[in-house]
Formats: sequence, structure tokens, C-alpha cells
Amino acid sequence: MKSDPATSAAPLRALGGALRSSEPVRAVPAPSAAALLLEEAADLLVVHLDFGAALRTCERAWQGLAEEPAGASLEVKCSLCVVGIQALAEMDRWREVLSWVLQYYQAPERLPPKVLELCVLLYSKMQEPGAVLDGVRAWLQDPDNQGLPEYRSLAELHLQRVLLPLGLLSEAEELVVGSAAFGEKQRLDALQAVSAARQQQTHVHSGSEETRTLSQEASPRSLPFLYKLTQIFQRIREAVSPPLCRLPIQH
Repeated sequence: MKSDPATSAAPLRALGGALRSSEPVRAVPAPSAAALLLEEAADLLVVHLDFGAALRTCERAWQGLAEEPAGASLEVKCSLCVVGIQALAEMDRWREVLSWVLQYYQAPERLPPKVLELCVLLYSKMQEPGAVLDGVRAWLQDPDNQGLPEYRSLAELHLQRVLLPLGLLSEAEELVVGSAAFGEKQRLDALQAVSAARQQQTHVHSGSEETRTLSQEASPRSLPFLYKLTQIFQRIREAVSPPLCRLPIQH
């Protein structure tokens, strides 16, 4: 899992673009200390491949965020988790991921959708979807989350990556039938997937060899970056830069 050393987070520091000479210079708020540490952590992760230093930098940033209001820097907090999750996975410490993010968010239902998605993808990739079962349940049942645009995609991910692999077919049916997140077509497709999984349960013993093969493939070294580098840089840019700096200014 190598990154191109020539790729750097440094361009993130100059995102404002040039102003037309006729335009007055507008003051741009300086990035917070946590946002600058986030940028540093991303650079350590994707350029220097120093995963331990990237994780420690994320933790330093979180300590600074503890002094800010609860609703401040939501994008920075989410991005710190993205970088930290990737760093832990790269160091073969993926089992610590869920407890690591929960020390900052306290309860699984408070996790940002992207952070929860990465947790589900990681633990399902490592053949341990049961580790996130209770957390995703709590998140989906929380009324505050049910109106979020990411709710349906997380419900579908929970179905495909957690409930069906664990053989929790009755719970899968309840989720599909009882959730307004599924449209008619999505509901029919999901119920067909549950039916197919139920049929496969009759052939459990014949799949023992396949299970061994999957277990061998699911090693941390086989994990690609959970986020592509371009996605990491885009998220860091959005977190670090004020809205004014993200808009291209025409000459």
C-alpha cells in the first residue's frame, strides 16, 4: 500500500486562488490549530507513510478540539477520524478502530455517517462484522439519524455487510420491511437477497473451504487505503479551508 511520495498535502495550504486586481482583499479566517494538525496528519499518512505519527497527530488535534464548543469543527472532527482509522488499519491495529472513535463521540449513534461507514467496511473486510453490529443498530434506531441523507445507504450497508454475513435473517427482514429508507425497488431487491441467504444456510457445511480462503485473504496487508488519496485530500480541503477559499475566482 504505497503512495506516491511526490503527492503532498502541501497544496492544501494555498487554496485561495488569485484575486482580480480590482477586487478588494477580503479577510479570510485563519485555520484553527486542529485543522492545521489535521493537514499535518494527512501528510504523514499519505506521503510519509508514518502511520504512528499520523495517529498521534490526530490525537493531539482532538485534545485541542475538546476546548471548543460541541458543534464546532464538525468536518475537522470527522476528517480526523478518517485519517486515524486508516492509520490504525495500516498498523494492523484495526481491532482498536471502533473503541478509538467512540472515545471521542461517546456513543455509536453520535458517529458521523462517513465514520460509521468506514468502520463497517473495515470490520466486514476483516471478517468480523459482529464487532459493529450493536453500534450500527443503535445508529439506525436513533430518530436524529433517520432523516439524514446517508441513512438509506448505511441501512443497505448494514444489511449486506453485517446482518446477512452473520445469518441474522429475521432481523434483516425486519429492517427492510420496517424502514422507510427503502423504496419499493430497493425493498424487493433486499428481500430477494435475504431469501437467497436463507437458501444458502442449508449448505453451510459445504462452504468450509471457502471460509478458510476468505480468512486468509482478509489480512491488514491486503487492505487498500479505505479512502483514495484524492478523497482524503478533498475531505481535508473542505475541513481546513473556509468556504471563500474553495471557490475558484475568475479573472
